[in-house]
Amino acid sequence: MNRKRNFCWLIMPTLLLITAAKAMAGDYKFYFGEGNREGYQKVSRTTLYGKDSPYGYDLIGAPKGEEPFFFSVKLPEGNYRVTLLLGDAHCDTHTTIRSESRRLMLANVETKAGAAVTHSFVVNIRNPRITEERSVRLKPREIGKLNWDEKLTLEINGKRPGLLEMWIEEATVPTLFLAGNSTVTDQDNEPWCGWGQMLPQFFNNRIAVANYAESGEAGNSFISEGRFAKILTKMKKGDYLFIEFGHNDQKQKGPDKGPFKSYTESLRQMIAGTREKGGMPVLVTPMHRRRFDENNKIINTLDEFPDAMRQLAKQEQVALIDLNAMSKTLYEAWGPEQSKRAFVHYPAGTFPGQAEALADNTHFNAYGGDQLARCIIKGIIDNNIPLREYIREDVTSFDPAHPDDPDSFILSPTPFYSFAKPEGN
Repeated sequence: MNRKRNFCWLIMPTLLLITAAKAMAGDYKFYFGEGNREGYQKVSRTTLYGKDSPYGYDLIGAPKGEEPFFFSVKLPEGNYRVTLLLGDAHCDTHTTIRSESRRLMLANVETKAGAAVTHSFVVNIRNPRITEERSVRLKPREIGKLNWDEKLTLEINGKRPGLLEMWIEEATVPTLFLAGNSTVTDQDNEPWCGWGQMLPQFFNNRIAVANYAESGEAGNSFISEGRFAKILTKMKKGDYLFIEFGHNDQKQKGPDKGPFKSYTESLRQMIAGTREKGGMPVLVTPMHRRRFDENNKIINTLDEFPDAMRQLAKQEQVALIDLNAMSKTLYEAWGPEQSKRAFVHYPAGTFPGQAEALADNTHFNAYGGDQLARCIIKGIIDNNIPLREYIREDVTSFDPAHPDDPDSFILSPTPFYSFAKPEGN
């Protein structure tokens, strides 16, 4: 990834994290341009988030030259529609927007000097509380994760980002909940990426994506840690739950474990709970690991877990997105060498402070996460899941047998890196 950037700072620096304090009533409007604007909160370089301010630059302080920055606004959990006016009076702009723990909302939005464009999307924010007495049992690495705080977080990034205005309002919309493991979760740091964090970019501003997936999770641990219970406290009629497990379930040993025992029992419990709340469950078969045989064909390392989910979908009459089958087609279209470009395979020194090479055949980078998310969108369309009405009109069709060229994939990286593999493999 090329981190050299040429930003125009007359309007806005690189990266914005936003959190707005809901102690006040009404919507929240912020102005980042020159001068002031009536009805908007002016954001200057001295506007810092903290105990004395419910909004402002956060995490790494005010923007410095080409360095990225964050901006936070305190809000209780819920769905919020964010409308942005993007552009710059003096130069062309190229802007990418992420929210919370690196969920991709907008990618590579361009404007000409003096022009501006409006984009809108919905962000879901949450906290760990289930009841007054019970909370989700977070793992140590989740403490401080942006997904679990009570602030709305946006990252403004790109080759030359330009942000003029921001408007935040509560949104009463359907929610697409995601339950899964490290291949689905919002990965906080480069170069890791789950398909769930790439999914929001494909939907319009009439639905929210709430990614509850977490590294290392199996179906039964997702339930025992209170993650599914937390989803149920927020689920309402007309919401959706996509369920993808298998990689970590297959590591569990014992007489009550296995694809046709604890695995399907956990899936069945989530299906029933979702239906009781008036939601629509959708099963997603686990994607393959990157392992090829001598004929460049994918080796099944997931045993009978994908088949167990397929059988359960028929028994329970649940929609099924066969990501396992699509990933086989996708990986074989890439082949052994090209497929490395979709996974976390990087020589030492690729990223700042990276002393050793990275070679992970389970977890994706941003390009790989994007291609798997496009398979999910294809599954929604092919299965005629009602959720398809929320897919953005400009989203093009995708064929796993003909993946997008990685050389044409452009996405400015978040400035945070980790070289530790996510839990689960």
